[in-house]
Amino acid sequence: MRILIVSDAWTPQVNGVVTSLQALISELRGLGHQVKLLSPAVFRAVPCPSYAEIPLVWNLWRVGPAIRAYQPDCVHLATEGPLGWAARRWLSARGLAFSSAIHTRFPEYVHTRWPWVPLRWGYAFLRAFHRPSQAVLVTTERMRDEFAGWGFKRLVLWRKGVDTRLFRPSATSPCRVEPVFLYVGRIAPEKNIEAFLTLDLPGEKRVVGDGPQRAALQAAYPQVRFLGYQHGQALAQAFQHASVLVFPSRTDTYGLVMLEAMACGTPVAAFPVAGPLDVLQADVSGVMDEDLRAACLAALDLNRERCATAAAQQSWRASALEFLAQQPLLDGELCMPVRPCSQRATGEQALT
Repeated sequence: MRILIVSDAWTPQVNGVVTSLQALISELRGLGHQVKLLSPAVFRAVPCPSYAEIPLVWNLWRVGPAIRAYQPDCVHLATEGPLGWAARRWLSARGLAFSSAIHTRFPEYVHTRWPWVPLRWGYAFLRAFHRPSQAVLVTTERMRDEFAGWGFKRLVLWRKGVDTRLFRPSATSPCRVEPVFLYVGRIAPEKNIEAFLTLDLPGEKRVVGDGPQRAALQAAYPQVRFLGYQHGQALAQAFQHASVLVFPSRTDTYGLVMLEAMACGTPVAAFPVAGPLDVLQADVSGVMDEDLRAACLAALDLNRERCATAAAQQSWRASALEFLAQQPLLDGELCMPVRPCSQRATGEQALT
C-alpha cells in the first residue's frame, strides 16, 4: 500500500512528533508498505518567528501536484502547519478523505507565549483544520475525552510506543555518589522547565535539549549542566545515568521522553496532569505530585527493574498497526475513500 504522510515537523527538528513519525515510517516499511513523506525538507521554507528551528514552507502550490504524482492509497496529515493546511485544502477541494493527528496542545502553547490570546481561539483553529478529517488520531483516552469536550468529531486512538532495543537498562549500574535529576526536551516556555530548574534538590541537574530559552536559562542557572541535543545511544545513556527524569510540562499531550526514560529503568517525577497521568504507573514508573520537589525525592526510591518492565509493554509495531487500522483509503485515481486500510487484503501491500 502507498501511504503519504504530510508533516511540517521533521529532521533536523528534535521533538516527540518527529520521533513518532520516524518510528511509524520505519514500522510501516517493515510491514511491507511504501511510505512517502512530504516535509519542509523538500520545499522552500523560512524560519518561524521566535522559534528559528521550525521551518515554515512557503511554496505551497507544489503540495497538490506532489500528492497527485505519488498516487497514494491513503493520506495522513500529521501537523496543522502550512504544509498540513495546503494538503487539507487540496484534498478537501476534490472531495478526498484523509486522516489527521493532534500531537500537541497548540492552544495552550500559543496562550503560554501570548497570554492575551484566548484558548478558545486556538481550539477554533484546530477544529477548523481537523473538521474534514475522517479520523482524528489522538494518543490517549483522556485526550479523546478532552478534545471531544471542545467540539472535535471522529476522534480515534493511536497510542505511541518506545524503542526498547535502544532504550533499555544499562548492563552495568552507574556509580552515583549523589542523585542525577534529568530534563529531556525542548527548552521553551511551554515546557515549564523553570519549575524544575528552581527546585532545591540534592545532587546534580542535567538538561538535554535545545530551544529558544536555552541561552537565557543557561546564564541564569550556571550550576545546571546543559548538554544540548543528544541522539541514539548518547540519549539512551543520558537516561540510563540519571536517577530521575523530571517532566515539568503541564501541557504535553503525551511525553515520549517519559516512556524512553522508563524503558531505561529511570523513574519519572511529574505533575499530576494529562500526559503523566496517561503514561506513568503511580509508584511503579513514576511519582506525580503538585509538589514537584516531593515527587523528585520520592521517585528516587522506586525500583528501576519494575520501571523498565512497565515500559516494555508498549511497542512501536503495535502503534503502527493501530495507525493503519484508522486510515481511510483512496481508491483508483484519487477518488473518495470508502473503506479503512485494515480491510484491504495483505496481498495488496507494495514492497518498498
